[in-house]
Amino acid sequence: MKKILIMLSFFALIVSCGKLEDLNKNIKDPATVPGETLFTNAQKRVMDQVVSSNVNRNDFRLFVQYWTETTYTDESNYDLTTRNESDNLWDLFYVNALKNFDESAKVITATPLGAETPEAHANKLAIIEVMEVYCFDVLVETFGDIPYSDALDITKPLPKYDDGLTVFKALLVRLDAAIANLNQGSGSFGGADNMYGGDVALWTKFANSLKLRMALVLADKDDATAKAAVEAAAPNVFTSNADNAKIVYQGAQPNANPIYVDLIASGRHDFVAANTIVNVMNSLNDPRRPFFFALFGSGYVGGIYGATNDFTKFSHPADLIQTPTFPGTLFDYAEVEFLLAEAVERGYTVGGTAAGHYNNAITASIEDWGGTASDATNYLANPQVTYATAAGTWKQKIGIQSWLAYYNRGFEAWTQFRKLDYPLLVAPPDALSPFPMRYTYPISEQTLNGTNWKAASTAIGGDAVDTKLFWDIH
Repeated sequence: MKKILIMLSFFALIVSCGKLEDLNKNIKDPATVPGETLFTNAQKRVMDQVVSSNVNRNDFRLFVQYWTETTYTDESNYDLTTRNESDNLWDLFYVNALKNFDESAKVITATPLGAETPEAHANKLAIIEVMEVYCFDVLVETFGDIPYSDALDITKPLPKYDDGLTVFKALLVRLDAAIANLNQGSGSFGGADNMYGGDVALWTKFANSLKLRMALVLADKDDATAKAAVEAAAPNVFTSNADNAKIVYQGAQPNANPIYVDLIASGRHDFVAANTIVNVMNSLNDPRRPFFFALFGSGYVGGIYGATNDFTKFSHPADLIQTPTFPGTLFDYAEVEFLLAEAVERGYTVGGTAAGHYNNAITASIEDWGGTASDATNYLANPQVTYATAAGTWKQKIGIQSWLAYYNRGFEAWTQFRKLDYPLLVAPPDALSPFPMRYTYPISEQTLNGTNWKAASTAIGGDAVDTKLFWDIH
């Protein structure tokens, strides 16, 4: 019996040694990750950033005065340093998005075709290129000069900053090349693409719509380049709400709508509707109010922007946008039509009239939010809304109505405001800085990449929130 126990102990020791060796293997993290998975992850990270209402990541709804805060009013008063928002946005786009897109392209390039056609393979790489252009565009429009040529090179931990205008024009060239490489007769990512399901025709429209938007950002700085790009893109942009670039979120975390995560799952009561937007919508009898905000009593009441506001005494963001499955929107048809209206007013040849595109934009927005064609018709009949009779210049007409239509898309509303200077947004009395025209560079760049940060700060005219970027010259 004693011999048997000794033998059993010996075999147990052998088995245990084998198990100890297995412990050195990381069974949770795969040794290799498919390029398609990297693409999916990066695409979702971008959408989550655009949709998020977390003040550590995304303050743009507050800047453009869609929402205001209740107890903690720092961001409504333009405090951009306490929570390191710049660092978080910078890291999201460079690390979580751009680096993953870059690695995705490398892995897909190195992966044998197998059953995949060369055309589908090329489409994947072109779509990744479009998303990289989108990400760099956001960074340029947010900060100005940015690391670009050195940005994704791991051998250059202290990247130099490139001139913003030079980067912007390089992005337009890259976008043209990507559009030329998209083959609508072939597939691409399929189910790994949460936005378009791999539909290359829709990606072609998205890329051209992005080109339209970027070109018009550049219009005041370089009219000739903008005009050529707009006129080339216009025939191939979104033509209906069916083309909208959206991701439908799932019902459970971590794939739920970020606003649901921020406000409902977290039990937060941090925001109410801002009086700035609510007062305008009330004066116009805007049919989108019930989709944007919850009723307070028998109407819609906004809290005073920048002040401390009692959550129980004002309208809140609507239940609709706080549901876990509410889609995130990266780009939509309404925006394209507002851009085309602007292009007409700038004298570019894009077809149609400014009024026609303006009407299409407003109709598309109302219908996409859940309103009816009749709602849109009645709204457009209001003399304060009708293009021919609404107050002000074309910049004011388009600026105010696009501001309303871009609700829940704070970054694009902020860019549109900086470009057209409408609506007139007044800083709150206790503002800690002038109205933000850009994000300041991250603290991490100042401390870790100081020489290049200092050179970039000098080049743009100072690392301040009110420094206007190269394209914002009015």
